[in-house]
Amino acid sequence: MEKSDSIIIIPTYNEKENIENIIRTVFGLEKCFHILIIEDNSPDGTAAIVRKLQTEFPGRLFMIERKGKLGLGTAYIAGFKWAIKHQYDFVFEMDADFSHNPNDLPRLYNKCAVEGYDVSIGSRYISGVNVVNWPMGRVLMSYFASKYVRIITGLP
Repeated sequence: MEKSDSIIIIPTYNEKENIENIIRTVFGLEKCFHILIIEDNSPDGTAAIVRKLQTEFPGRLFMIERKGKLGLGTAYIAGFKWAIKHQYDFVFEMDADFSHNPNDLPRLYNKCAVEGYDVSIGSRYISGVNVVNWPMGRVLMSYFASKYVRIITGLP
């Protein structure tokens, strides 16, 4: 088991097309990250793929299997509680569909671990809207959620 001070929370529901690729991409990075999948009982077999990969990546790949589709917010809450309980210093969250680029993880990690920032945020809205193949409803919801967080946190 490779030790790590960092864990990535990835909520899943029907992600069989992406889950193995995102896990392998993260584990292919030079920095050692652990991954926690929060699986919401996907009918497409996502959990079975993760269970198979857990035998290949013991002690690095973890999964919480929930009894139904309980939502993104509660998935992140469950993930953060798990990360705190297991004493990770750095917690990341990302989607399984590659809408968050795993190659950004080392840069985000370094901002906090090396440069001393308390928080490092990767956003697809820093230089305009940078999404591909999303329905307009998802783009608008994501964009306005980002605006809301900026107002609440006071971040520019």
